[in-house]
Amino acid sequence: MSDFLPYGRQSVSDDDIAAVAEVLRGDWLTTGPAVTRFESDLAEHTGGTPAVAVTSGTAALHVAYAAAGVGPGDEVVTTPLTFVATAATAALHGAEVVFADVEPDTGNLDPTAAQAAVTDRTKVLAAVDYAGHPAELDRLREVADSAGALLLEDAAHSIGGSWRGRPVGSLADLTTFSFFATKNLTTAEGGAVVSPSAELVERARAFRNHGLVRDRDRQRYPDEGAWHQEVHAFGLNYRLPDVLCALGSSQLRRLHAFKQRRAEIHARYDEGLRDVPGVLTPVRRPEADPMWHLYPLRVLDGRRRALFDHLRAHGIGVQVNYIPAYWHPVFEDLGYSRGLCPNAEAYYAQELSLPLFADLDDADVDRVIDTVRSFFGA
Repeated sequence: MSDFLPYGRQSVSDDDIAAVAEVLRGDWLTTGPAVTRFESDLAEHTGGTPAVAVTSGTAALHVAYAAAGVGPGDEVVTTPLTFVATAATAALHGAEVVFADVEPDTGNLDPTAAQAAVTDRTKVLAAVDYAGHPAELDRLREVADSAGALLLEDAAHSIGGSWRGRPVGSLADLTTFSFFATKNLTTAEGGAVVSPSAELVERARAFRNHGLVRDRDRQRYPDEGAWHQEVHAFGLNYRLPDVLCALGSSQLRRLHAFKQRRAEIHARYDEGLRDVPGVLTPVRRPEADPMWHLYPLRVLDGRRRALFDHLRAHGIGVQVNYIPAYWHPVFEDLGYSRGLCPNAEAYYAQELSLPLFADLDDADVDRVIDTVRSFFGA
């Protein structure tokens, strides 16, 4: 059997290593200039929207909901076709998570379903850019505004993409990114919150740093001494260190190349698989310029698991993204039932993520295509 081919893998260059080594030789390992530089570099890819770097995509969601003021008595409307963190971080703030169904073709939150789900208790409407294809942020903005809610874009998959010509990160009140190793760029672990609102950015910065207040003009007891700092509202330590921010800034210089290569791989899969009976290749809305993070093949007729096992047996590391969030026992124990979002459950039952990462070569893409075709006798 050939070497095992993972479904995702980081791309680390000599320049990335040099950027990290430079920080290691300097005076700041954390809370230093590389953090500020990374946030500034990131804003260049979000239409200038200010960024707050944090320790993970999950932390970004937790921070974003905190900045939005989510708490007990509030509702957060979101999609179930996502990693559990999109919903879990809202629940951890005490909110009730309301799941709305997805579009059957893109897997993204359906604006019509979202409209039916929002109420006067909805604090945040949280969309997810599934597989890197931007959600319909213009229509979802109308839904959020109709409920007096903030719009959050979970863009863990989609940095570098755009919707109707506007870059991801410039469309929502709050946008969250993930820089995990398999994502479109990496800081090993890491994430960010971006927002056009100075108030939301300030709240995000405070929450990621314990809620500490060092500005004397805002302190309750400013005459305590030059060392004095206060906490006015609880926060956590979600600071992304300089070492990882240096890696992120270096990776951002290759973001366009990463996007181009992912698009080439995606197109090669499309060409090699679109005529295979028993599968559906991903769709793309004309308004979208995706940053393809996943290649979500749809396997029909109940054969997804068999194809999964077949590919794994041939050393191809496919994955399934994702189990509907409310299927997790933690939500089941809160009273959520299967059957809540039929489109999301049908999508999950068919979805199979093929290997997709920037350093994947054409020969390996063709190997995946040939192995899929052999399963179907195509």
